[in-house]
Amino acid sequence: MVQKNVGTINALIRITAGLTAVSYGTACLVKKPHREMNSLLIVLGAMKVAEGIVRYCPVTDMIDNTDMFENVKQNLTQGKQSADQYEI
Repeated sequence: MVQKNVGTINALIRITAGLTAVSYGTACLVKKPHREMNSLLIVLGAMKVAEGIVRYCPVTDMIDNTDMFENVKQNLTQGKQSADQYEI
């Protein structure tokens, strides 16, 4: 099982925003069934609902596991707070 990387409040926000996007996309799809943007909105909203329920976001996981961001985190924890000290 994957490790949770989304907090409780963040998960509730994702579920709420996802359900809103799904319902809006569905309502628009009923009026104009040939528009592809409505289908995309439904799929993206469903992804946000799933992220909120499972409490795992693959994009957040990817960003957390990137070496570039690890160096920035290490420098911040060591007390280096100047933006000039970061090499990206």
